[in-house]
Amino acid sequence: MGEGCRGTTKPKAPKPPKDEAYLESVIEKRIRFFESIKAQQNEARKNIADETIRVTLPDGKVKEGKKWRTSPIDIAKEISKSLAANALIAQVNGTLWDMSRPLEGDCELKLFTFENNEGRDTLWHSSAHILGQSLEMEYGCKLCIGPCTTRGEGFYYDAFYGDLTLNEEHFEQIQSGAMKAVAEKQPFERIEVSREQALEMFEENKFKIEIIKDLPEDKTITVYRCGPLVDLCRGPHIPNTSFVKALACLKASSSYWRGKSDRESLQRVYGISFPDAKRLKEYMVQLEEAKKYDHRILGQNQELFFFHPLSPGSCFFLPHGARIYNKLIEFLKAQYRERGYQEVLTPNIYNMQLWETSGHAANYKENMFVFEIEKQEFGLKPMNCPGHCLMFEHRVRSYRELPLRLADFGVLHRNELSGALTGLTRVRRFQQDDAHIFCRETQIKDEVRSVLEFINFAYDIFGFTFELELSTRPEKYLGDIETWEKAETALSEALDQFGKPWQINEGDGAFYGPKIDISVFDALKRKFQCATLQLDFQLPSRFNLTYSAEDEAKRERPVMIHRAILGSVERMLAILVEHYKGKWPFWLSPRQAIVCPVSEKSQPYALQVRDQIHQAGYYVDADTTDRKIQKKVREAQLAQYNYILVVGEEEANTGQVSVRVRDKNDHCVMSLEDLLKRFKEEAAAYH
Repeated sequence: MGEGCRGTTKPKAPKPPKDEAYLESVIEKRIRFFESIKAQQNEARKNIADETIRVTLPDGKVKEGKKWRTSPIDIAKEISKSLAANALIAQVNGTLWDMSRPLEGDCELKLFTFENNEGRDTLWHSSAHILGQSLEMEYGCKLCIGPCTTRGEGFYYDAFYGDLTLNEEHFEQIQSGAMKAVAEKQPFERIEVSREQALEMFEENKFKIEIIKDLPEDKTITVYRCGPLVDLCRGPHIPNTSFVKALACLKASSSYWRGKSDRESLQRVYGISFPDAKRLKEYMVQLEEAKKYDHRILGQNQELFFFHPLSPGSCFFLPHGARIYNKLIEFLKAQYRERGYQEVLTPNIYNMQLWETSGHAANYKENMFVFEIEKQEFGLKPMNCPGHCLMFEHRVRSYRELPLRLADFGVLHRNELSGALTGLTRVRRFQQDDAHIFCRETQIKDEVRSVLEFINFAYDIFGFTFELELSTRPEKYLGDIETWEKAETALSEALDQFGKPWQINEGDGAFYGPKIDISVFDALKRKFQCATLQLDFQLPSRFNLTYSAEDEAKRERPVMIHRAILGSVERMLAILVEHYKGKWPFWLSPRQAIVCPVSEKSQPYALQVRDQIHQAGYYVDADTTDRKIQKKVREAQLAQYNYILVVGEEEANTGQVSVRVRDKNDHCVMSLEDLLKRFKEEAAAYH
């Protein structure tokens, strides 16, 4: 049994009935088919001339190998045993590549371990196959898709089980099957197949058939095998299953095929894996620690927000929650004044003609709330960018106005599936600190660098560390290559000038332009993607946006930069609740101070102190109950007030307060004037 298995004292969950003979025949058929194609492809390569190739490493050193013979693992072994034992994936001329896949010519080679994003994602994607193998063998389910998660932490596999509902009682059985595959050191083997071969290989699985039929005609289709599992997958994967040293199931939930509620109901099993058992133990401890600070629990305990079934996915922010929400927005508005942004207000409802022009009607309509007014179709806006295009377009623009930075805190609605709604992290109604910068191509670099500096400023205040990736032109893209290359160069130069380390994420840009992905790490070392920075050449083209150049007769098209610092304010608030563990910094706190009178005699002075602090612009309360002062102070500490101000007869006579700071045992006596000066300094410094 592998690390992280739980429920060992519980009786094993009963297996649902399955047709063992049918399952065995399907698996054997796929394996025979796979091995037959693999043998043909290997035979074809035997006739290839024994040509020498040059493999250039990141340090400039060159290794020699044989075309269609030498693989990245062979190069790794030449470098060191340790690298060969830990390298999970290769990159060949910018394309991720299986360690055991033969090199096809001269190339530049990089090798990645679990310490790199590429290595981590590959281990987790491969672990999804190991999980899928266990699920198929144990329950005879129809496998659907099994990626690493978009949050970049673990993996899942969706499958169709009929009437079976999975829960934690099944985890021991699932993990046992997965760790059996690990122990067998099953190699991940890759073949390329034709569309007809793929359809025949997976003819018993209608979900895989649908995926295959939806692939472009010219798409290279790849299939991987590890042990009894033969799966449709573009890969790449780790060398073999033994590189996964520890694996655990985390949770099971329901989902829909292709995310559509009118399609088949599936079961999703989430997992996590690591290349050593120690890391899994640490992760599980961290997970338990994180549960204590779940924003849904703390949000309820601190009376910040709640949800109601009469408006699913739309949060009710209570007074204290609204204080934090508004502080975040005020923080950004103050920065907008400093950084040359202009705040705008745009409508919530648009005729669907707008979304047809923008392309969202064709690609995003199912995620929109659409309704009819006077026999015309309208939609609630899921994003602000098309509205900002109308704003740019409404009058003639000059190059002198650029860059034009439009910021919008407009309310957005997205029709998320009810099963996907998760506290504040996945909602239907939300606001973004959304902004769109319209600029000239020559201004891209400076504008991008400015946004990166803004992100750095904000995240430093929150106490986040972050990492940067440049996502480049994908396989399917709009526009011409020359424009893409200019944009990617501008982004890379801006990143270089910004001065923080960054990586290239080949082929992961949006179809309309390259982007910079910013991932933050909170106090619990969890990774989130909040900020956005994307270049867009397509919306300006779709809306035919132009401005007059220096030559008045000439019209040029602007480039559009989509950017957000917080992302969704709701999601950022959820992250900050857990990041601070409910102990808000003074500037952001909804409970900055409380005045606690020692006795009834001190109450008039306590109320006077409260009113003065309130008039100075801070969130302050007074505890006028008849409880003893020790009880009042204890309650205030539990409620996470930043400052607890105790006043008695002596303080009333001298016009002072006894100041206790949250989480500190000592206290001092200050004048109210000095206290307010301290508050002002802390708020101004974002402490």
